[in-house]
Amino acid sequence: MIGKKNIVFGFIFLVFTASLGPYMVVNYETWSKTYADKQGIIGPLQELKSNSYEIELEPVAPEEHAKMNTNSILILNQLINAETEIDLIKGGPHAHGNLEAVLNIIVGIVLGFLACGSLIKQIISWLFIVGTLMHSGMLFFERVFQYEWASTLLSTGIGPIAILLGLLLTGVMAALSFQEQNMRD
Repeated sequence: MIGKKNIVFGFIFLVFTASLGPYMVVNYETWSKTYADKQGIIGPLQELKSNSYEIELEPVAPEEHAKMNTNSILILNQLINAETEIDLIKGGPHAHGNLEAVLNIIVGIVLGFLACGSLIKQIISWLFIVGTLMHSGMLFFERVFQYEWASTLLSTGIGPIAILLGLLLTGVMAALSFQEQNMRD
């Protein structure tokens, strides 16, 4: 069965991309700690603003106010950096990888029901595998391992184009040759 490699690949790839969930949870703990620190630093500044920049009816010295502003800006920067790392993984290799892994599993099953030539089935099969590796695979290398070369390959657009072409061919072949009984290649 030609689609078997897509099913096997899909499940193995799903393990890698789904494992990013616990990785993000660890980074989320860093974000949570930074968020708690932010409240401790920005809270007094918010209170100062609500009290017309006075503490016990005395104006705050400009130097003290500048220090409070600087600390607030720095903690907000730390929070944004922690959040950005999570978002880069969540919106990239985790979400796209899971979707493309499941697409490989589904297309592997669908290929078993198509009554078309094995060459077109092989083309569809390899379009999905190559597309997944060139899209979410490169997102994985770029965002998790921070390999610059992966960004170069990702920017070619080969991955998404291959997956879209695979989807189109699968749809056309399903319309033309879908059988309800499982076919042998």
